[in-house]
Formats: sequence, C-alpha cells, structure tokens
Amino acid sequence: MSTGGSQKRVNLQSVAEEAGVSRATASLVLRESPLVSAETRKRVIAAMHKLGYIYNRGAANLRRQRTGTIGVVLCNIGSPFYSKLLIGIDEVFVDAGIVALLVNSAENIERQMRQIWRLREHGVDGLIICPAVGSDETLLSEIEKTGLPYVQVLRHVSPTAGDYVGPDYAGGTDLAVSHLVRHGRRKIAFLGGNPVHSAACERLEGFQRALRRHRLESDLIVPTDLDNLSDFGSLESLMASASPPDAAICYNDMVALSLMGRLLSEGELPGRDFAVIGADNLPQAATSFPTLTTIVTDPVGVGRNAARLLLDRITEPRASSMRVLVSGQLMVRESCGGPLP
Repeated sequence: MSTGGSQKRVNLQSVAEEAGVSRATASLVLRESPLVSAETRKRVIAAMHKLGYIYNRGAANLRRQRTGTIGVVLCNIGSPFYSKLLIGIDEVFVDAGIVALLVNSAENIERQMRQIWRLREHGVDGLIICPAVGSDETLLSEIEKTGLPYVQVLRHVSPTAGDYVGPDYAGGTDLAVSHLVRHGRRKIAFLGGNPVHSAACERLEGFQRALRRHRLESDLIVPTDLDNLSDFGSLESLMASASPPDAAICYNDMVALSLMGRLLSEGELPGRDFAVIGADNLPQAATSFPTLTTIVTDPVGVGRNAARLLLDRITEPRASSMRVLVSGQLMVRESCGGPLP
C-alpha cells in the first residue's frame, strides 16, 4: 500500500473489493442496516480492520443533520447509584452507535443550565437529565428553547410536562411497609424524609399511604442531611423515648448501612432488635453485616428505558409526553425478614 514513502488512502471501494461485496453493501454495513446478513457484516468489518479503513462518522452524521451524541446531565456523578444508571443508558446507546457526553450539575440549578447550553453548543442530539434540587418548570422551558428532545430521569419537575422515566418509588416504599408489618413491626420511622424533589416526595407518599392502610402512626418521618451519613436527625431521641420505633425505612442503602453500623456499635443487632430497610440495592447491601433488606429501584433498567425513550423522541419529536415507571421489588435479607446468621 505504500510506495516512495506515500500511503494510498483506503476508501470504501477498497473495503468492498477486499470483502467481495458491492460498495453499496459495504455502505449498508457501516450504516448498521438490518438488511445485511451477519456473515456479510463480519466479512466487511474484517476487511475494514485489515486495510485500516476508518469510517468518518462525523461526516455521515452531518449529512443526516445529527452528531450521534447525547448529553447526560446528572446531579451527583460520584454516587454509585448513578453509575448503575449510566450502565443502562450506555447499553442502549452503544447498540445505536451513539456516544454519551456526561456532565455534572452538582445539585446547582445555575450550573445545570450552563452545562445544558454547553452541550447544545457541542451539537448533541438530545438530553437525559436528572434535575438538580430546586429545579422547577422553568428548566423545561429553558431546555425547549434549545430545541433539544429530552427525557427527565429519576426526578421530574412536573407531574405531567415532559417525558420522564424513573422507579416506582411510592410502590417500592409501600412494599417495604407491608413487609415490616408482616414481620410484626408496628412503629416504623422513615429516615431521610426530606421532600426536596420528586423522588423524595414519592417515597414519602408511598410510606404515608401504606401507614394509613395499616392504621399505623404516621408522624415518624425523620429529615436528615443525606450528604452526612452520620446525621440521624431526631431518630436517636425517638429511640430513647418511652415508645421507640421498632423499624426504619431509609431513604437509600447508604443511609441504611450507616444506621446499621450505629445500631451495631450500641450492641443492637439489625433484623433482630430493630428492623432496617434501605433502597436501591447497591452491591454493598449484599455484603454488609447483617445483609441489608432493600427496595430494588433498578437504575440499570431505568437507564435503558430512558435511553430508548429519548431515541424514540428524536425520531418522533411531536409524540405525546410519556411517563414510564420501572416497577421494583423487595430484596429480602437479614436486616428484616431473612434468617440471621
């Protein structure tokens, strides 16, 4: 391929000849057309690798007036929960030949909007966004000014406006209360009950709904600082009262694991002396002592559904808004309901 120190550029025709197919067929392979057989696709890809052909996807996207990139705006990229969400998003985007550009709002609404406009400047085809605390419907109107299709994920700023995909927070918390009642717990606290965004509000809604159904006390909602895992709010004074709670549903697994550590340090065994349920089913929940019963919110499934919905919205921008709730379940372990060691 090289003579006199110069290198002949490999083009698509060269690839087609090497693979023994027409140039049109080779082009269909590059565009990931389902019309090409798996065997033919393998031959063309092998020829590309052999010859060193690099597909100019940018030029192809320019012809289609798309960049093949999606902006993902999250509020806390350090959280292990969001890592799981990104796995689900990435699974769908990889198959669609799309690259995700990740930015962090750090729970700051001004920074969030700056990041969205920067993503727009980079030509993304759409957005997946978990709204920062304090966001309202102004966020949606500002996104609509950019002309970008978008899907809210995990949190929403309106019960009706815009596409949204998230766990069934209320249903999951309801399941947790019912499980505790079946195991004889009657005074249940909710630890981390600070209604600062839709996900928190829906958790509390499911908690209070289930308490009413079981005719239990409903005033044991304990606000805490979720960034400070040693903050147990008023729970410690409640535990020292004449009528202490006998169980706690925690906002997430990190809060629950911290609470179990505190209980153990005071000589109480979670699951026997005091029931604890978390949420999100992080890997640490299965390896803690005792292992943690938790509400499965399936962030990977949420990510997959959000990515698919956004791709649909890019194709059909005028379709009606959709709300997709990913149903969860309760993973029963030793901290409530499972056999203790």
